[in-house]
Parts: sequence; structure tokens; C-alpha cells
Amino acid sequence: MEIHHRVVVGSRVNEDQAAGAIQERHWREQYREAGQCPTLTAPVLKGTGESKPKPASTASRATTAIAALILALCAAGLSGCVLKLATTVEAPAPLTLDAFLSDDSPCYDRSAQPQTSVIDSHVHFRPFGGPTIPFGQMVQYLQETGVLFANIYGIGQTLPVTSSCTYYLDCPGTPVTPSLKNDFVNAANYVTAAQSGVHLTLAMTFPDLAEPETILPGIELLETEYPGLFQWMGEVNLVKQALFDNGHTPVSPATISEWAPFMEVLRDRGFPFAVHSDLGSEDAPTLYLPLMEEVLRQYPDNVIVWVHMGLSRELTTMDAARHVELMTALLERYPNLMLDIAWRVLDDAYFSTPDGLAAYVPFLNTHSERILPGTDFLASHDKSLDIYRTELEVTSRINRYLDDDAFRDIALGQNYFRLLGLDYEAPPICP
Repeated sequence: MEIHHRVVVGSRVNEDQAAGAIQERHWREQYREAGQCPTLTAPVLKGTGESKPKPASTASRATTAIAALILALCAAGLSGCVLKLATTVEAPAPLTLDAFLSDDSPCYDRSAQPQTSVIDSHVHFRPFGGPTIPFGQMVQYLQETGVLFANIYGIGQTLPVTSSCTYYLDCPGTPVTPSLKNDFVNAANYVTAAQSGVHLTLAMTFPDLAEPETILPGIELLETEYPGLFQWMGEVNLVKQALFDNGHTPVSPATISEWAPFMEVLRDRGFPFAVHSDLGSEDAPTLYLPLMEEVLRQYPDNVIVWVHMGLSRELTTMDAARHVELMTALLERYPNLMLDIAWRVLDDAYFSTPDGLAAYVPFLNTHSERILPGTDFLASHDKSLDIYRTELEVTSRINRYLDDDAFRDIALGQNYFRLLGLDYEAPPICP
């Protein structure tokens, strides 16, 4: 006899071993009654010829493990073992911008479609120094990985043109200073390069927050050359410990009060203001929290995006529950505060741990309308498509644990559209 089993492929299978163990016990009972090896029917995505989706999901790895179990049972001498490949599962078509423009777009099936974010609100199209990935190739990286919406960040802090370094950490002692150069290059590329299929938003990244008197003239210069193209400011540095060896120092509280003229311009134009402000270090986890609190206190009517939620490589062991408590208090106190969960450090050090999952999943579900996804990818010439794909997958891992409302807000971009007033609407989630 043949016993057919349907293997469910999807992101809602969270534990390979648990799924395999349950299925194994179930099958062993049936084999004992039947005296015969079952037929395993594994779904094939039509049009691909593959018996698992790509990239491999947790469930597809479970499917592979189950198939291996069947073959092992056959090798033990059970008769009638057949492994069939069914062709009953349609491969979902990749999303396009049209899916976000129609009122009757098909629902998004989380069990069959990718868990990676379609938004990259934090991607640097320019490196700190050295050759860069060509603009068109960077756009192709987005297209190849299913990213449909992205901010074009430059890098305000650049290495000297005489430096052979690509990354500031490789050159301690070499000054890293803010510059308009990358914003001009990005704007010129944006105007001349084809961008079919991807919605891009230009960001100003030049400001030196320690010299606020230079910021309004810089805004005016960019607006004169590229009127109406820039819609965002950031990532800009309030305090970034990783740059201390390259001449950066925290902005003083007194200087923050001098931001008023340019913050008024940002507010009037509806520009979000994305700030890198380290929360602290391992020895003093909240050392720099007062600086960010001062920004929020003085400019409560500006939309402020706190990138990385204040976390960094200098702070990878903070108690997750304590961090969530701090973020929750600030979100409740300042309605215009948004949090950016870009950068793989957040997953490596926090989201991927049991304590981290227990703390951050409820937090993200509860405050999903205040969260923006991103990779923090840096487009230096040595970064391949595979590296970008990996960064996107790592920074999207937390998505699989979100509830449907949060997934739509964060991964499918509803927050991003709302924040920028874009005429897009994230598709509904399938029941």
C-alpha cells in the first residue's frame, strides 16, 4: 500500500527538529501497521522544477530531512518505498510595484512567499572611501533580491581622497569628515540612471551635527541643484563610538539647541531625520542616552528615526528586556519617534537569542507602526550580490516571528509609505 503525506512548506514551521520528530513518530506508527514504506509526496513549485523554494526556508530543510528519513527506512528493508514529486503548488510570482498600487492586489501568503523585507530604508549607495558599486548595479542588487523600495543613503563621513582605505576601522588615526560629495553623486546618478521597478528616495547625509551653521547652506545648495528630489535627512551622527579613533566626538548638549533653524526646515518639508546615536557601551550601557533624550525633548515635532535602536558593536550584551523597556518609554513619550532595526548586529547579538526573541517580538508587534527595516549595507566595490542578499536575509530573520499586522507594517512597508506620504499600500496578509 501507499501512504501519501503532504509536506507543508512555509515560514510558520519554526523548528526543524520538532517538526521532524513529530512526523517521524507519526510515520513509524503507520509503517508498523502497513508493513511498508510510504510514498512521500513533496511539493514542487511550478515553473522551477525544484522540490523546495529558494532560498531554502526552515520548512524546506524539514522536508529534506523527512525525505532522508524515508530513504533510510527503505534502506532498512521496507518495501514499496516511492518518493514522488508533486506539481500541485504554484510558485508565487515575485512582487512588483503594481502589487502596492492596486486596491484589489492578491493577499500576501506568508507560508509561500518570502519573509525578507521589500523595504530597505537604510542602504548606503556610497562607501566611506575607495571605489564603489556602480549605481545601476546597486539598483540591480535590490531588484534581484525582491527589494522594491529603498532610501539612497550616501555616507556623510568620508575618508580623505588620498587614503587607500575603504573602511575607517582599518585606518585608525585617519580623519573621517562630513562632506556633500556623496549626496551630489547620488543625486546625479538618480537623475540619469534607469530605476525601472524600484522606488528610490534620496537622502541628505552630509550634515555635521557639531557644526549646525553649515547645514542650512548645504540644504540650500542641494535644493538649488536638484530641486524637490531629496525627501529625507540621514544617516547623520550624534555619537558614534566606532569613529572615535578617526576624530569623531559626541555632539554637545549645547550644540543641539543650535539645530533649530535646519530642524524647522526639515519639519516644514516633512523630511524624516535619521540619527545614529549610540546608546552606550558594555561598561556603561546608557552613557549617551541623555544626548538622544535632549534631541527628542527639544524637537518633539520632528519625525526622528533612531537608527539601530541605539545598539552597536560596542553594546552587544545589554539586557534585552531593559533595552525594550527604554525604547517603549521613549516611544510612548515622543509620538514622532521612529526606530530603525537595520544592521545585522541587532540579529547577531539580540534578535537571534532566546531572551532577545522573548523581549523583542512582543515589542515589535505592539509598536509595529513605529518600526522601519533596513540592511545598513555599504556599497564598497568588494561587496557582491550574494553579500547584499545575505545582509537582507539576516536583517529580515525577525520578520518570520512577527504577527501579520506587524509583518505588513514593517516587512511589506506600510509604515514607510505612511511616513513619506507615498501612494502605495501594502497588500493584505492571507488568512
